[in-house]
Amino acid sequence: MMAEPKENEFLDDIDDADADVFAEEIDEEELELEQVRVERDQYKDRFMRALADAENARKRSDKDRREAENYGGSKLARDMLPVYDNMKRALEAATEEQRSISGPLLEGIELTMRELLSVFKKHGMEVIAPQVGDRFDPQHHQAMFEAPVPGTKAGDIIQVAAEGFMLHDRLLRPAQVGVSSMPAS
Repeated sequence: MMAEPKENEFLDDIDDADADVFAEEIDEEELELEQVRVERDQYKDRFMRALADAENARKRSDKDRREAENYGGSKLARDMLPVYDNMKRALEAATEEQRSISGPLLEGIELTMRELLSVFKKHGMEVIAPQVGDRFDPQHHQAMFEAPVPGTKAGDIIQVAAEGFMLHDRLLRPAQVGVSSMPAS
């Protein structure tokens, strides 16, 4: 029957020179393992940064696409506003006599105006239509002039020169208004 070797018997067979070589090999393996870990961590960090950059690029392109959809036609929309203004002025300038003589023509202009407003609405354009007596709002109105008008307060709208327009949540053109400058009594 063989006796089991004792723990110390194996170590007794290794002399000090062999132990030094063995320790050096372990140190080299640990150093190599540590270098591999460092390299792994560097690759992981680079991967995570690349992943974050890709996600940011995706979000940025989604935002750019949405803005292009919503606001890409803003130049055309802005160019159409004088057409709206002129049609509105033409309808407002028509007298009762002209309406009786040219009724079908004016009715056609009114239908065209409604169709234009429908197209504006379809594409996210909303009219800013302040009324005389409303408070001046610098976010949506542009003061064309100030005048002291009795019976009004400073900052009240006294005249509307042109309606404004919003394109979705952006101001396309402010409403052009006259504002009271009546001093407080």
